[in-house]
Amino acid sequence: MYFRKAVLKDALGLAHVHINSWRTTYKGIVSEEYLQSLSIEARERKWVEILSDYHQTHVCEMENGKIAGFVSFGKERSGEYEGELYAIYLLKEYQRKGIGKKLFEIATKELKNQGFNSMWIWVLKDNQSKHFYYTYNPSIVKEEVLYIGGVAYLEEGILLNLD
Repeated sequence: MYFRKAVLKDALGLAHVHINSWRTTYKGIVSEEYLQSLSIEARERKWVEILSDYHQTHVCEMENGKIAGFVSFGKERSGEYEGELYAIYLLKEYQRKGIGKKLFEIATKELKNQGFNSMWIWVLKDNQSKHFYYTYNPSIVKEEVLYIGGVAYLEEGILLNLD
């Protein structure tokens, strides 16, 4: 496996990881109807749009060319904080193998190199994968309601010091 910055030809692979990891990670949290309504084709179009412009998305590519996971990060979107982890997703079969940790380290290193001292992360409160972030001793700053498919979910906003 190797880690690299995503390129336009990765759009379909990113969409595949994005949709399928949502379906496994959020199963039992987000409605099954909503998860099954997610479209790889629509997500691929979104990734083409993202990758066609300036972006900070990195992938883990396996020896067979399959994308196992990705991380996307950059300047925090509200202007209230410094850096932000926009997304980090792995296919279920590649979880718990150190890939997520490596992708997370890429994000934190790149944000530090850009002069950011902290990273903002939104995570669904019921997402058990959030405990990964807790190993980095973040501060839980706030909770907000996020609507997914018309249903309200609690989301935690956590702040991680990059020093």
